[in-house]
Amino acid sequence: MSANGTQGYAKEADKLAVSYETLTFEGVQREVLHLIPTAPCRVLDIGAGTGRDAAALAAMGHQVTAAEPTTELRAHGQRLHASSHIEWVDDSLPDLARLRTDGRSYDLVMATAVWMHLDEDQRASAMRNVASLMAPGGLFTLSLRHGPVPPGRRMFDVTADETTALAGENGLSPIHRSGRGDMFDRPDVTWTFLAFRRKR
Repeated sequence: MSANGTQGYAKEADKLAVSYETLTFEGVQREVLHLIPTAPCRVLDIGAGTGRDAAALAAMGHQVTAAEPTTELRAHGQRLHASSHIEWVDDSLPDLARLRTDGRSYDLVMATAVWMHLDEDQRASAMRNVASLMAPGGLFTLSLRHGPVPPGRRMFDVTADETTALAGENGLSPIHRSGRGDMFDRPDVTWTFLAFRRKR
């Protein structure tokens, strides 16, 4: 994410690290859990935060690239979830410049609770860049947050329809859409979960 997209996260990193780790990978990803490959594959976790999801994926046998632009959160992740199956990278949406320069390719890309930090132009370029990192037949899952913007944060109300249209323009076919309440039980916050498959 751009510097604006990560606004507020560095200052609150210690508190956020505790908060993020109270949730489980299975609980957060329950909407798309059935889609995640069981055979070991290459995974990109965009906006990996403290590495909660990256660690669970690594424990499943996947080789995970954890991309987290906030230095403080990345440090928590490296401390909490040290693993030879996790590579921590300082990279972010919309450009994912380091990963694209390296010519990476992934079977699964996850962007959990990050897409809504991007403005309209950034979302368009982000989808192009995500698609370029996906292997043929690869899977892209993401979640969209709906509700009031917390103080000091930069967020946009992003619709599932817009996201699906962007995905389609970049060769990604929709395979899942669902909604749910908030994982922290905030009554005014809801989430949409989407998944797309790259055409072979």
